Parts: sequence; C-alpha cells; structure tokens
Amino acid sequence: MKLIGAERQRARFDVTGVPRATMAALMLAVFTVSVGFGVVLPLLPYLIERLLGPEVAAAQVSRHTGLLTAVYTLSLFLFAPMWGRLSDRRGPRGVLLAGLLGFGVAMLIFSFVESLAAVYAERFLSGLFAAAVTPVAAAVTGNFATTEQGRARRLAFVSMAGITGFLLGPMLGVFVTRFAADFIPLALPAGSLTVPLAATALLALLAACAVAYAVPSGAGEDRSRKTAGAAGDKTAWLVPKLLVLTFIVSAGVGVFEVGLALRGRQELGLTPYQIALMFTECSLVMFVIQAIVFSPWFKPDATRWLFAPALAVLAAGLFLVPWASDFTLMLVVIAAVAASAGILSPMLTYWISAKAGSAQGWELGKQTAAASLGVTLGSAAGGLLYNVAALPGASFVLTAGLTVLGFLLSLGLPQLLVLPESCSRPVSA
Repeated sequence: MKLIGAERQRARFDVTGVPRATMAALMLAVFTVSVGFGVVLPLLPYLIERLLGPEVAAAQVSRHTGLLTAVYTLSLFLFAPMWGRLSDRRGPRGVLLAGLLGFGVAMLIFSFVESLAAVYAERFLSGLFAAAVTPVAAAVTGNFATTEQGRARRLAFVSMAGITGFLLGPMLGVFVTRFAADFIPLALPAGSLTVPLAATALLALLAACAVAYAVPSGAGEDRSRKTAGAAGDKTAWLVPKLLVLTFIVSAGVGVFEVGLALRGRQELGLTPYQIALMFTECSLVMFVIQAIVFSPWFKPDATRWLFAPALAVLAAGLFLVPWASDFTLMLVVIAAVAASAGILSPMLTYWISAKAGSAQGWELGKQTAAASLGVTLGSAAGGLLYNVAALPGASFVLTAGLTVLGFLLSLGLPQLLVLPESCSRPVSA
C-alpha cells in the first residue's frame, strides 16, 4: 500500500519533482510580466515624442526613454528581496497572486491615462508588482527540484517563459494596436499604450487564476529543507560574486535594450516594426541558446565552464553595437549579445539557487534585485549618454569595459562551483 501511494504521488509530478500544473502556472505568470515589459519598450520613443510635442529634442527623448526603463527596473530592485523573503515565510501563492493582480490593475488604470507623469507612475507600480512574480516563481521551482538536472531544466523553463514574453511583447504591442485601429472604433494616437496595456492586464488576471488553482500555499517547503545542506557554508561567499556578475550582465542588457530602441529610431531610421523585429530576434536567440544549454544532454555542472567565454562574447558584442551601420549588421551584433546574455542569465540563476538551500525566495529575490539594479543603471546610462557628441557610443563602450571586469572575475569560478556528490542524486521519497 505504501508503494502504491508513493507511485500515485509521483504521478502528480514530472520527472524533476515539479507538479505539471504548478509548472504551467509559474511559466504563465513569468510570461505575463515579461509581456508587460516587452510590449511597452519599443513604443516608448514614439510615445514620448507625442506627449512632449513634435519639436522635442532627440536628447530629451533619449533621456526619458532611458529613465522610464530605469524606473521599472529600480522598482524591481527595491521590492524583489522583500517579496522573496515574504514568500519564504508565508508561502509563494499569496505573493504571486498579489503580484499578478497588482500588475494587472496598474496596467489597466494607466492604459487610459495620457501624460508623461502617469507613464512614470505606471512603470514604477508595474515594477513593484512584477518583483513579486519572477523571483518567487523561480524559488518555487528551486524548492520543488529533487535533482540538480531537474533544478536546471525547470529554472531554464521559467527563464524561457520570460524570454518568450519579451519575444512576443514587442510584436504584440505593434500588431494589437494595429488591430484595434482597424477593427475597433477608437481614436488612438500614434504610440498609444492603451490597447497593449489593457490586453496585458487581462492576461495578468488569467495568470492569477492559474496560480490560485495550481500553486500550493507552501510549495516545496519540505523538499527545500531536505536539500538545504547541499548549499554548504564553505562556498556561501560565492553567492555575492554571482550577484556581482548578475549586476554586470544586466547592466549590459539595460544599455543594449535602450540603445536598440534609440539607435533604430534616431540613427538608422527604422520603423516601429523593424525595431520590434530586433527585439524579437534578441529574445528568439536567447530562447534557443537556453534550450540547448539546459537540455537533458547537457549536465548542469558543466555550465560553470561557460561563464568566461560567454562574458567575452558579451563584451565584444556591446563594443561593436555603435559601429553596426545598418539593419543587417545590427541583426548580427544582436545575435552575439543575445546568445551570450541568454546563456549567462539562467546559469547565474541556477547556481544561486543551487547554493540557496531553503532560502530560495530570499536569495533569488536578491538576484532579481542585483539584475534590476544593473538594468536600472544600464538603462539610465544608455539614455543619458546616448546623444553625447564628445563620447560616441559611450554607454556601449563603458559597459563593454565593465563586462571585461566580469570576465576576469569569472576565471576562477569553474574550480569553485562544484556541486557536492549528494546534490546530483534524487532526494528519496
């Protein structure tokens, strides 16, 4: 009878110990907040131009584009650790519901407000509630994982769900707005965020329903305590180093994202569709590279050898962005940056989760904070330094230099990031 009961329990889970319905709900939640970010970013320069008037200076558009992106990620930085700690103490379901419902309400309210101050407020509130979703979803996955292979694969799935949201967000923003203009009798000005934000608010409500149904209030708590010893004290100091690398990679991504929108609009004269296509290519490359590196045929422990090569490629790609003189060359540079960042982000999440033990929410919340701080400073630098005539390409070159420091910092990681033998075996039922 005990054996039959164990078999029935395992039937509710996939091979990595995560309930299938829970995994689907977590991926939908992360996908939703990523769509909310991706749907807005390509439209920001056009929205700012409309709100400030046709005579607005290019430098002012650049500044507000960078600052609006930075406000969102600054909010993530401020609140992600708080939500992660609350998840560890009270359970993840309530935190995820608060994040998704708050995210949806913020987008719905501000979808009908047309002022620059309101856009800043929307970005801050959306970041506040998004901070309750991504790190907590990753923490639930880390808590449920019974093997390191399972942890790596499921964290990669969560990451790929976010990438898919960012992949579809820019294109959805353009196409949904065009659809509304063609088939719905609404007089929407160019660059309006009304339709994309309202659609994302509806998606957030659907994701909240899925979380309420599928995520237990104390998801994975017992399992995480069993594996807590795997994150031994001897290597606890490695987490701060991984957080520094998270910050560096994210700063590069922040500069890169803002630079794509501004360079495409102001220097290359691209259409909103072409700019959205660049973001789509970026996300698609990230998705594919993560699917390869975190496939069942690639051991999670082997990912520690990829840190230095990926950081080297990222530094080179960022340095070359200002010299990509047309749309085709931009696509080549985007592929290099996206491939390296697509490897680094989930690897950092995986290794921090592997060292976090039972404090999954707290440690992954700190990682989200480090990533958000990096994107905040990178986005602000990307906007503020973009039109500085005396320093062409300054934000890209400076961030490439910072990435070189990250490369040097990563050289000793393969010898230090070694999993204990007990971490590679399933936890007994």
